[in-house]
Amino acid sequence: MSERQTDTQPQDIQESLEILNRVPRLGGPIGRLADGLDRLMLWLAVIALVGLSLTVLLQVASRLFLPITLSWTEELTRYLFIYMVALGAGVVQHRNRHVNVELFHGWLGFRGRAAYLVLISAITFIFTILVLPNAWQFAQIGAFQTSPTLRIPMLYIFFSSVVLFGSLLLYSLIGLTEGVIAMIRGERSDTTRQEAL
Repeated sequence: MSERQTDTQPQDIQESLEILNRVPRLGGPIGRLADGLDRLMLWLAVIALVGLSLTVLLQVASRLFLPITLSWTEELTRYLFIYMVALGAGVVQHRNRHVNVELFHGWLGFRGRAAYLVLISAITFIFTILVLPNAWQFAQIGAFQTSPTLRIPMLYIFFSSVVLFGSLLLYSLIGLTEGVIAMIRGERSDTTRQEAL
């Protein structure tokens, strides 16, 4: 196998796994706003991940080297993990990185992939519309409770469900718009800006 074939093989594999990413992203001010929101959510998720890692490290160190264990570290770790997932879920949806079974994606043409994106985004949109009011009610229950060791109002912790479903709602609308535009324009829209991964 030549060196050129070896270099293109991983790229071909990655392209085959990212079939839905061939549907063009929104451009213009809305596309820039979505990209900025992506970056913000990812940075916050990364901060939560780093905080989680440092808290776990502190927890392990306290068990090994201190005469007492820090009880609040387990609780903080749990809350940081919850927020990391809530902040990252919408971005993962926007980048089509959720776990899925790709039995037929490769068979779809350009408009078929766009229609599939519309279908998935519509299902997610309907689901989040139904769940978001309940997530808000759930968050309000936390106003009357505090966490056992950190004494944080549970409103802030329960609000992660609102963040999760709110971001999924927004990104499903963006995906729906991108899919509909791609279906209307057809393969010509493939020349528009692709999202940098």
